[in-house]
Amino acid sequence: MGTVIGVIIVLFVLGSMMALKPNGIDQRLDKLRMTARRLQLNPKLVTCPDWIKGRDNEYGRGMLGQYCLILEETKLPHTRYQVIDGQWRPDSSFVDTSDDAKTLHIPSAIRSTQSSSHVTVKKTDFSLDKAPLELPMSIEPFVKGLMTKANSIIIYWEDIAYVRPNSNPTYHQQRIEADLLLLKANLEKWAIQMQKDVKG
Repeated sequence: MGTVIGVIIVLFVLGSMMALKPNGIDQRLDKLRMTARRLQLNPKLVTCPDWIKGRDNEYGRGMLGQYCLILEETKLPHTRYQVIDGQWRPDSSFVDTSDDAKTLHIPSAIRSTQSSSHVTVKKTDFSLDKAPLELPMSIEPFVKGLMTKANSIIIYWEDIAYVRPNSNPTYHQQRIEADLLLLKANLEKWAIQMQKDVKG
């Protein structure tokens, strides 16, 4: 009888330990984000921004990976891009009303009783308009948006889809660092392109 009770206790303890162990997808995602952190891509899980199509192709729905590269001594415009047909396209709904040398005056389209007939808006940044993503095929289908501000360039993507076997059947742990290095190189390239346009 004592042996049976001992076996039950051991099985109970083992079952509890197995329940606490993260599943395979979580382990893969943890490896991806730890590698991104080491490469200074500062990964975070965030609520899908309302200007990006998230889960079920609806704006602002679900969660996304936010990977942010901070570039010291860099000045970037405050802008947003969405992915359309594998290319970056400026988010036309984004309006920045801050004072800037790159402002223009347009007739007001606002239906209100404002005394002014003009609205000052920041020119949309077109530096990356129609630029191809040129990211690894294991990352590119999951990219949703790009945002820049001050000295940061931020990419939004479904990083969990990268590690799921059904959405990325070619996943290999050995490819994580190479894929993220290519992502980082592209973020740097896009930031340089925007910075040139700001200076020019």
